[in-house]
Amino acid sequence: MNNSDHLNAEERRELSDSDFGLPDLREFPMPDAAHVRAAEAYFRYAPEDRKAELARNILRKAQEFGVNVKSQAIESWASQ
Repeated sequence: MNNSDHLNAEERRELSDSDFGLPDLREFPMPDAAHVRAAEAYFRYAPEDRKAELARNILRKAQEFGVNVKSQAIESWASQ
């Protein structure tokens, strides 16, 4: 993977479904800590009906990569 926070098309294709916050849509990629923080930042743009799933996946990946999630909205959605 390159050093930036952006994945190119090939890098994104190589990710497994479990690397995404919304695996079936392959949206919100989180292969590393930087992308977990990006998913947290863009959480508000997720479809309302998918926010609970995304929030739980962000927290799971955050724990895996040692990221401190600061968003109370994510915490709240994850408990739904």
